[in-house]
Amino acid sequence: MWRRLKAWPLSFWHTLRRPSVHYSLGFLTLGGFIAGVIFWGAFNTGLEATNTEAFCTGCHEMRDNVFQELKTTIHYSNRSGVRATCPDCHVPHKWTDKIARKMQASKEVWAKVFGTVDTREKFLDHRLVLAEHEWARLKANDSLECRNCHNYASMDLTRQSPRAAQIHKLWLGTGEKTCIDCHKGIAHHLPNMAGIPQG
Repeated sequence: MWRRLKAWPLSFWHTLRRPSVHYSLGFLTLGGFIAGVIFWGAFNTGLEATNTEAFCTGCHEMRDNVFQELKTTIHYSNRSGVRATCPDCHVPHKWTDKIARKMQASKEVWAKVFGTVDTREKFLDHRLVLAEHEWARLKANDSLECRNCHNYASMDLTRQSPRAAQIHKLWLGTGEKTCIDCHKGIAHHLPNMAGIPQG
């Protein structure tokens, strides 16, 4: 039995290297192409299914905590009816960046399985760490998800409050700061920041 198991990889490799006895090269190539299209379609469909607000709020940790906070903001309900959903702010739009973000998000599945934030109390205890990770991600990519909708070049500074216009002109115009530097807590409540240096 052990010899058969040990010889299996070598036997499999010989089968792969040998030309097909029953199927033509064209048939195998076409079959491989069709299998690739089916795999890609299934992969992309699965990826898009995980990129919806319904998926994000499918677990009670998100639905009962941060999603309830989002519902009270202008990003959820406003006069124009434009809504930012979870993936708009937390998942990059570019495919390669999106895949990298999904791989990072696998840690969130781990946390779900082990109940790291499965109660409101646990969530509040971990909130600062979670927020800091997200702020660092947005800082590193120059608030890309914000800029997918908010473009500095398109801002009419005359329609902003004098203070907002001055700060946007001073910082965004030079590229020295990015959106998340000033707009933490824009869509969700801030964690308890007592004792954390600001700046």
